[in-house]
Amino acid sequence: MGNDIKWQKSSFSGGGGEQCLETAESNGQIFFRESGNPKLIITTSREKLAAFILGVKAGEFDHFVN
Repeated sequence: MGNDIKWQKSSFSGGGGEQCLETAESNGQIFFRESGNPKLIITTSREKLAAFILGVKAGEFDHFVN
């Protein structure tokens, strides 16, 4: 993964900079990392991310934040 990756944070992330989940895309792969530990990167596909987002929208993961 090169230095040309453009990481994006949610506008809902905490203001301290250490409470952020960042995401990026390169060559059809989606990457996630925590701003507090940027060397640990999770990679997934667009299809898997789309399925996860549909689950989030359906409320399937609400128990993690409530």
